[in-house]
Amino acid sequence: MARVTVEDCVDKVPNRFDLVLYSGFRARQLSGGADPLLDRDRDKNPVVALREIAGKLIKPDEVREDYIKSLQKHADVDEPEEVPSDEDVREDVQYRQVTEEELLRALTSEAQRRAEPQPEPEADYEE
Repeated sequence: MARVTVEDCVDKVPNRFDLVLYSGFRARQLSGGADPLLDRDRDKNPVVALREIAGKLIKPDEVREDYIKSLQKHADVDEPEEVPSDEDVREDVQYRQVTEEELLRALTSEAQRRAEPQPEPEADYEE
């Protein structure tokens, strides 16, 4: 009984592995309470799923997308990044953008300060 439906489905879904995944997913949907798209005739859920695929009542591409969504734990949503306004930039002085010139100027002044001779501390004790 099921062998005939598998042979009928191979021309709709050429890859037999995909056919097994799609029909198994649809059978689980039917077990979960989804309405069958054709008469059951006392058939079990896997046979009903195969007959739905063979009868082109469900599209393999749609089943594939639903199957992928069911496996995803976290769906990434591409949201545009917020562009900070001028007020936000001015308020957040601690993390402001430093230009290359400002950075070079600060580094050279620090290097010059360290290069200047430091006065020796006076000795508080007598020898």
